[in-house]
Formats: sequence, C-alpha cells, structure tokens
Amino acid sequence: MSRADSAEIKGDLFRVIHIDEESGTVFVRYADGRTARLTNIELGTLAKNDVILSNNEGWVIVPEEVWPRSLLTSVVRTILDDGTILGESGNALLVLGNPSNLEVKPDFTVEIDSSTSAINRVVAQEPLRVRQHPADEQISPGSFLVRPQSDGLTFDDFGGYRDVVIRAKELIETQLERHAELEAIGARPVKGILFTGPPGTGKTHLARIIANQAGANFYDISGPSIVSKWVGDTEDLLRKIFDHAKNSDSGKSIIFFDEIDSIAESRTGDSHEASRRLVAQFLTLMDGFDSSKNATVVIAATNRADALDPALTRPGRFDWEIEFGLPTILDRLEILRIGARRIQCSEDLPLVDIAIRSHDWSAARLTSIWTEAAMIAASDRRSRIAGEDMAQAYERVARRPDRKMESRS
Repeated sequence: MSRADSAEIKGDLFRVIHIDEESGTVFVRYADGRTARLTNIELGTLAKNDVILSNNEGWVIVPEEVWPRSLLTSVVRTILDDGTILGESGNALLVLGNPSNLEVKPDFTVEIDSSTSAINRVVAQEPLRVRQHPADEQISPGSFLVRPQSDGLTFDDFGGYRDVVIRAKELIETQLERHAELEAIGARPVKGILFTGPPGTGKTHLARIIANQAGANFYDISGPSIVSKWVGDTEDLLRKIFDHAKNSDSGKSIIFFDEIDSIAESRTGDSHEASRRLVAQFLTLMDGFDSSKNATVVIAATNRADALDPALTRPGRFDWEIEFGLPTILDRLEILRIGARRIQCSEDLPLVDIAIRSHDWSAARLTSIWTEAAMIAASDRRSRIAGEDMAQAYERVARRPDRKMESRS
C-alpha cells in the first residue's frame, strides 16, 4: 500500500475508569491525565479499563497495547494497618495500588504504572536504588549493639565522681539485677536515667561501664545518626531498636542515647511536624516498657537538659537525673592516676600539681594531656613518659582554646 492509499486515523485516546449504570454515564481518563464523561452510551457496550479511540465520526475499542505506558520502580516503605501501601519513587512518597493482589512487603522493589501508581509486578524482594539510601545504612538494630565483655570496662576505669558512681552501682543492683524482685513486689522499675552536664565529663564512658558491669546488651546510639530525612524512617528504626532490646537473649538491656536533645527537643508551635512525630513515638516506646519481661533501661545524655520536651523528663519516663559537674581537685587527681595505669610512664609524674592547676577542666581535657605527653616522648625516641613530658603536655593543652561545647562526653 502506498502512502497515498493509506488512511490516517486521528482522534483522542482515553480509558474507561467508571460506568454509572443508573444514568448510563461513562467516566473516562485521557492519556494526559484529564478526565471526562460520555453520556447516552448503551449499557454493555463498554467495560471498565477499555481503551477507546474517538473522533468526530465515532469511537472504536482498540487493543490494550495502544495505551501509552510509562513504567517506574518504587520501593515499598511501609504497609499501613488498613492495607494502604506507601512506596518511595525518586524523592516522592506514593500511595500504590495493588489491583492484582500481589504479595508485597516493606523493602520490596516493585514496578508501577506512572499514570495510576498501580503495581504491575515485584522486581526484587529487597530495595534496589541507584545509590545507597540513608535508611539502608543501618537497617538492623543489631548494628547499634555492643555486647558485654568479660575483660571490658569496669568502675575502676572511671575516675572521680564518687557520688555518681554510687548511683550507677545502685542502678545495676536494683533495676537490672533485681528486676524479678521488683516485679514480684509490684513496684514500677525505673525506665530512664538522664545524664546531664557539660561535654567531656564522662557521661558516655560511664554508660558503657554500667552496661558491661551489669552484663547487659548495650545499644550505643548517637541522636543525629538515626535521624533520617525520609518520612517515617526514624520512627520505624526506633521501634526496631526498642523491640530488639526488650527481646534480648541476655534478659538485660541498656539503650543509650547520646545527644538526646537532637531527637527529643521540646515541642512548640514552631516545631517541624516530623520533630513532633518523633518525640511522640519516643514517648510511646518509653511507656511500652511496662509490658517488657526483660530488664530494659534507657540512659540518655545531654548538655542541654532545658531543651528537652517536658513530657519526656516527667516522672514515669526519666525518673532519675544524674548530674556530671566539672571534676573537683580530687576527681581530677583520680582521673590522672587512672590514665597513668594505662600507659608506660615513670613514677615522678607531677600529677598533684597538674590536678591543682587544671581548675574547671573537664575529664576529656585532662585525658588529652596523656596524648600530648606520649607524642613528646615518642618524638624523643623514648618508650616511657617522664615527668617533664607531662609538664610540657599540660602547657600545650592549657594554651588551647577551651571550646567546651564542641566536645562530646
């Protein structure tokens, strides 16, 4: 057939999306997304999902393959209680249809029709993306877990703060080792302990010692590390961590949040919706400890206690607050002596003099003296730190700007 003999058919392409049998009205959608309706259509002539080519001379049903299709991939993020499937495609969160009732689960990669967001098929039972997704980097709560070690940290490794250590030992004995007795009495155990105080005062260090001494599983979580820009990811990860802790094989768990203010800041009218939702989720998880058979305690550290949401710090959630002030002269001397046990050094060290002269220094700043002293001795090709090295190291550290808020506990 020549070009001159061929007939060119022009018209609009649309798909039937609904038929109102009472009125005989047929609702259609064009390929560009517009919708319209046809009237006076004889019932039984058209069926839902029929593809129609229409022009001034009439209309004709054409094969399904004629309909333009644009396929995308989407990763199933979550399935709500009512069965709604939420999928992520690019930077958008979509509600996905499942007309074929395919078996899909969170993290499945599916193929969808871009015009309807309907799932056509399951591509893979894992998330497939062009690049690593932030939510996949720490997908398992086990990645935060530090198990107790027989040769690990003890209270002998924590210098100073006698009253703080006594309180920490009480926590181990009453809340973790006597969980069954508290339950038999009918008493409500302590759910949370808040460590407050300036940076570098040993809050994180003591939390790790408590976990190791109690033989408890320790979940070490930095607040900013679990915050995701993806809707619902942070709340989901928090739920997984708490569930993992409540079902730990050791029967005892400590969930430690460093910089808790980064995820549980006080909710105000100016707070972002995601922040308010995260705080609400955290409160719900804290309240859920009542149903846990395991001894589980949350320890949170902050140097901005005033910024925390009041609902979090009320009795029944964080019942204890242990304050870490700057070390006293006796604390500073003990911190220096503990450092001397871990390093090769002579016996003529000016520890008392340094403890006296280091007023208002944090434990972290004191400990950095040993690093400087070791560098001085090593540069002189010596394998032991001498008293003169310590004196020079003190002078070096003292000359540094004391940027307290840039340190971590």
